[in-house]
Amino acid sequence: MTTLTAPAQAATTRELTDLCLAASIAAARVITDVYARPFAAVDKADGSPVTEADAAAEAVILDYLRATGIPVLAEESAAAGHIPILGERYFVVDPLDGTKEFIKRNGEFTVNIALVEHGVPVLGVVLAPTTGAAFVGDRHGAYECNALSGIAVEKHAISTRSADPLRIVASRSHGHAALAALCDTMQIGSDVSVGSSLKFCLLARGDAQLYPRFTPTCEWDTAAGQAVLEAAGGAVLTLDGQRLTYGKSMTRFLNPYFVAASSRDLAARAALEMQALVG
Repeated sequence: MTTLTAPAQAATTRELTDLCLAASIAAARVITDVYARPFAAVDKADGSPVTEADAAAEAVILDYLRATGIPVLAEESAAAGHIPILGERYFVVDPLDGTKEFIKRNGEFTVNIALVEHGVPVLGVVLAPTTGAAFVGDRHGAYECNALSGIAVEKHAISTRSADPLRIVASRSHGHAALAALCDTMQIGSDVSVGSSLKFCLLARGDAQLYPRFTPTCEWDTAAGQAVLEAAGGAVLTLDGQRLTYGKSMTRFLNPYFVAASSRDLAARAALEMQALVG
């Protein structure tokens, strides 16, 4: 594994939010170019698929972020063994979250960029290239906009909403036997299935209340979505009731099982039920 030296850090959160959104828009343009023509997919060492769009989008994002001097933990670079010294403040990038959805051509894939400080995501941008829908969260709150034209328009604030009965969002590409039992226990009224980090975003804008995760994820899969959801009033907890944190280099940046929810109270209740189900 190659170790790179982290340069000096700079810039304010608001400036970084604008930069991350611009980088996401530029990466989305590259992704849609590939999406519009035939492309090949190959399996990485961990068995997950990758396409030329993943590498091309990551290169664009890294170019945008380089001037900040802030280290970047990026999925494809990490897969190649290039992991910088992260420190207490660094970016987390998944240039194409939902590669399986990209290959299926169902449009449910995103560009994810987050800023992590002291182990928690404080800024996140999740952008769906096919629709232009972009979700942004930072210390100033959360908002949704559309960037299909190449600039962010139609900005409006978003926040989580409670509901009775609850609505759950589950992954289209990943399932688990405990999910049905959890739905019964939590008295779920309806469900919606969507790929990639859009699951966090549905919670952030109040379309659903619960996203349980019983299957593996890495930090670049969740950091941006978590930042958006928390900025909108939600929470992401591990099954022991603790906030999902970042910088887990000893486990190759793998996350434990977690639950994202429209409120911390709901997340804590669901985490207990999930823990009981998986033992």
